[in-house]
Amino acid sequence: MRKAFFMILLVVFALSPLGLLFSQQNPEEAKFQKTMETYFDEMWKFYPTAGTLAGYYKYADKLEDFSNKNLEKRQESLDGFNQELVTKIDKTKLGIESQTDYEMIMDSIDLDLMRHENLLPWEYNPVFYNTIFLHSIKSLLIKEFAPLDARLKSATIRAKQLPDFIRQAKDSLKTPPQIYTETAIKQLPGIIDFYRTEISRLTETASAEARSGFQAEVAKVISALEDYKGFLQYQLLPKSTGNFRLGEQAHLRLLRLTCQNSVPFDELVARAKADYNNLRREMFLVCIPFYRIMYPNINLEQLTTQRGDEEVKNIVIQGVFDKIKVEHPAKENFIDQVKKEVEYIKSFLGQGQYVQLPDVQLAIEPMALAEQGVAWARLLMPGPYETRGAYAVQVSPLPNDWSADQTLSFLEEYNNFYGYFWAVRNIFPGPFVPLYFAQKHPSLARKILPNMPLVKGWPVYVEDMLINSGFGSYDLRLRLNQLKSQLKIVMDFNLELNIHQGGMTKEQAIQYMTRGGFQTQAEAERKWNSILLSPGEAVYPYVGIQEIWDIEKDYKKAKGDAFSQKEFLEKLLTYGALPIRQLRIRMAQ
Repeated sequence: MRKAFFMILLVVFALSPLGLLFSQQNPEEAKFQKTMETYFDEMWKFYPTAGTLAGYYKYADKLEDFSNKNLEKRQESLDGFNQELVTKIDKTKLGIESQTDYEMIMDSIDLDLMRHENLLPWEYNPVFYNTIFLHSIKSLLIKEFAPLDARLKSATIRAKQLPDFIRQAKDSLKTPPQIYTETAIKQLPGIIDFYRTEISRLTETASAEARSGFQAEVAKVISALEDYKGFLQYQLLPKSTGNFRLGEQAHLRLLRLTCQNSVPFDELVARAKADYNNLRREMFLVCIPFYRIMYPNINLEQLTTQRGDEEVKNIVIQGVFDKIKVEHPAKENFIDQVKKEVEYIKSFLGQGQYVQLPDVQLAIEPMALAEQGVAWARLLMPGPYETRGAYAVQVSPLPNDWSADQTLSFLEEYNNFYGYFWAVRNIFPGPFVPLYFAQKHPSLARKILPNMPLVKGWPVYVEDMLINSGFGSYDLRLRLNQLKSQLKIVMDFNLELNIHQGGMTKEQAIQYMTRGGFQTQAEAERKWNSILLSPGEAVYPYVGIQEIWDIEKDYKKAKGDAFSQKEFLEKLLTYGALPIRQLRIRMAQ
């Protein structure tokens, strides 16, 4: 009752002359909010497909334009926003929430400038174009923000522009890295199939007049995409010799803008080196009793004398994995197995009340061919501007073009013990839980620009908490695979730095993963491709968990005996997905 009265009092105050006077006393806030809204509007104007996906429909009948003239205009606009924020807005006069948003917008501007200066996806990434080919139309048909006929009108206008946009893509693409073009080629049949078959299902309830005009344009899009497919295969692929490495300077800039970390990367590198050795040692200790039972005729002490400590660690750990990895799902049951694992995780978390969980359904669905090849799982959720919508995680089926050996290798990696921890990190709670609560925060900036180390590091913390709480009845096979999951996070961090800032070859990376991390060949090759296709993302879980563990240490000191792990985990998410360096300050206050 007191809380309700207090909320009413706040509303009355806000609407009263005194409240209005109070809000007007800080013109800097109003100026910043206006600049931020204009910045986002300009962003969606330049990326209208992304705007539709975000639930911003002002430019629903527009399509991207990556002509030189428009690219120059966009860069000038970014420079203008940067100058306006620096010279016309006094950050020190903003409230603490707006100061955080201010920093996020500055990083966003710098990141977009980097796209124009270093990344240049319109010149070097055909997968970038595939996303627009698919979602420019699909987003309008699946998001029910208006009657279908109205949305179909916008889709028809976009479809009319697509053939010219496809020609623009052909003219703009230069010498992408080979893996980018190969991935785009594999996705394209799925995109064409969307236009050939799925569109009919999505538009069947529209009026005949709206459908006929739209289908006429769709036929032209299909023809243009078929021609584009030939362009990728026979013209672009032979000249796809671009360097997939960002280089030290560009890569560090990318990490600074996306990680927004407080722990310096030099220190993170030192921690990762120590963690690699410590986790392998812990895995070895878990494996010793298993190994003695599984290989009773081998004398470990004698083997250590002959081969040395490190080689014996490799032999023992790999020997145990060789025995337990045979328990895995069949190819056709892979996604069903993931669903079962998620249900068990949900049940365990719910019964133990370890953390507050969203009261919404999370569907698990197969990923369409048009989306495959970049990430093995992707979260679908309402956009930042939307107040309702479904949540789903799409999981990639195993590729049909894989050999029997590749398929078996992958399934052995995602065996009945390791699969749980992959599900914790990628599906439930995965990014779903932190992003769900981040979307509840009033800050628009935090909804549009969530800090991904926080989003990816939070489920790693939960994974560690689960195993220490008796998940799986203390089965040491689960503990071994959880340690392997932790080791992967460390190794992904190292791989990202050594590939994009150094000269690590594919052969060296594969050996590092299979020998040092006990990963199967198929998994190691998948990770190599992922790091090339999504620069920066491989470091997020390690950066995030290191920051969270540091925050926890400080929080424990402050709370003393009153420390609650559940309260700590939930409080991490109450501020929204803000820069993790800012989160550290907020949690300490």
